Order: sequence, then structure tokens, then C-alpha cells
Amino acid sequence: MELRVGTPPLSILAVVGTGSDLTWANCVPCTKCYRQTAPLFNPRKSSSYRTLPCTSNLCKAFSGSSCGEGSSCEYHYAYQDGSNIDGVLATEDLTFDSSAGSPLVFSNIAFGCNSQSSGSFSSRAAGMAGLGGGPASLVSQIVPSLDKKYFSYCLVPKSDTQASSKVIFGSAGVVAGSTVTTPMTVEDSFFVLRLEEIIVDGAGSVPVPPSAPGLKTGNIIIDSSTTLNYLPTGVLSSLVEQVSRVVSLPKATDPEGVMPLCFTVAGESDRQKLPFITFKFAGEASLRLSPTIIFMDELSFGGNVVCLAVANSGSGLPIFGNLAQQNLHVGYDLDIPAVTFVSADCTQL
Repeated sequence: MELRVGTPPLSILAVVGTGSDLTWANCVPCTKCYRQTAPLFNPRKSSSYRTLPCTSNLCKAFSGSSCGEGSSCEYHYAYQDGSNIDGVLATEDLTFDSSAGSPLVFSNIAFGCNSQSSGSFSSRAAGMAGLGGGPASLVSQIVPSLDKKYFSYCLVPKSDTQASSKVIFGSAGVVAGSTVTTPMTVEDSFFVLRLEEIIVDGAGSVPVPPSAPGLKTGNIIIDSSTTLNYLPTGVLSSLVEQVSRVVSLPKATDPEGVMPLCFTVAGESDRQKLPFITFKFAGEASLRLSPTIIFMDELSFGGNVVCLAVANSGSGLPIFGNLAQQNLHVGYDLDIPAVTFVSADCTQL
């Protein structure tokens, strides 16, 4: 997502994450940051940049914060994939394009200025746009001032390197058409759903326990910045068993050891042997995912191996990730609250 940060605005490309709150950039001098291709954000060149004291409400609202030198609000934040960031919490002006034509400027938005960052970040990404449910998230800060407490996104297929995905705030982003809707709850930063079962075409149904460790109200979070779907051990093993029953292809191994079920494919005819898989959420919200979405190419094998895009959540939270959300227009209604899905050509939105 393009973020225009500061005064004058500097455009940075940020990863969109509905599973976390903090919006941040790697900042000058950032000597221990992952390598990025874009210039670092320099807070000294922005007249609207203000560091926050530890006593501020935003600092207190952010769970990873502590009191640093000069009573500044510092943070250490760890993501579920093992990535880490450290920095100073500040406020900044963010500028967005508007459906009305003229740009919208939101002032005093919580903004993290990283001094350290490491992990699985892409070199193209210069920051993160935190669209989680906590009070310090971008959504919580800007949506209440819009015409509707709503945002949506539509993720283009990973294979399409030319088109751009969309993130839309307010009523302009309302999902329409042959929609399905499932209840949502907000726990800390997370948007929590209840997954009832997973159905493999030609095989059968995999029931999902109604609760998960670490969650009070549902059993899975939805996150736009996590790639794979993460499922509890029992659910994952049953799903692997059901898929294995209906796929008559030679098995292969994920070299990373993350995805438990991979197949060797010789061509398009082999790919057509892969099943559709339906994720059924509460409220009769069924998402029938095609093989091109729920299976991913393992590129280290030159495209001759595909893997079921699921992994073991282990001691972490179950996650409905972004591969499964390709070509879905996904809307978050924060008033109801609920998540709505509809199949879409996201390149045309």
C-alpha cells in the first residue's frame, strides 16, 4: 500500500496487515534494519513529525511500548512469523487519495519510526500499514471520521505482477454483489472469525474445533499480511489426509519444511487433478477456493511442484492468510461487526 507520510509527504510502499496495529517506516539512520530499495524516512525533514511521551494515551494503548530516553515512547514488536521491529512511537500526517477528488490529510496519526527491523520483510517494502483492531491502528484512527466505519481490500492474484490491489476506506469500499457475511469479533489487534469446517471436493468434511488457544470468541484470525493459512495440528492432519485421498499425483517435499503436503506436477493436466477446497465460516459464509489459490507453486523446483498452502499454527494463532484471499473483495464492517466476501476480478476494481 502506498503511504504518503509527513510534511511534505514522502511516498513509501508499506505491507498491509490486518493482524497488527502499528503503522511504521524504517527511519534514518536505521543501522540495523533489513535492506530496502527505497530511501529511509527522515523525520527531521518532516515538519509534522512529533515523538510521543510515555504518558500519552496512544503510547499506553500500544502493547509493545516502554519508556525510553527523555520519556519518549519506545516499542519492541514481534510478529508471529518471527520478524521484529524496534523504534520510537510518534505522530505524523498521512495523506490519502479521496473518491471526492481532492486528497485527504489525517493529522496526528500514530506512527512508528524504526531504528531496528529484521525478519521476512521484502526489500520493496519500506514499512507497514497496521489495519488491525486495536486503538493505535490506522483503521481505528481514521475510519471514525469517515462517512462509514468500514474498509475493504481486493488482492490481485500473486501471479499478476502488473496490476495493483486496492484498499478502500469508508462507504466507497462497501462490498456488493453475491456476498457472504460472517460475524467478526475484535480481540486486541485481531479480527477473529469462526471457521466451522473445511470441505475437500470429492473427499469429505474436516470439522474445526469451535475455540482455539489464545482466542476468546472464535477460532481463527483473518490477516492480509500472512501468506499461508495456519491451522491447528488436528485440523491440518485431517485436511492433509482428505486431500491425499483424492489426488493421484506423486508426492514431493517442501524444502522449507513448512507446508506438509506437496505434489509433483508435469503440466496443466496434472494441475487439474487438484481439488477445490471450501472454507465454511459461521453464518453460512462458504468460500470455495480454486486449486490456483489454495495450492502454491514451490518455485525452487522450477514450477514442477505445488504445495497445499497451509501450515501448522503450533503454539501460535490459526490464521486465514492472503493466498486464500486472492480475487476476493473483503469488507470489514466495524459497526455490525462482520466480514463480507465476494468473488471479484481484483484487477478491475
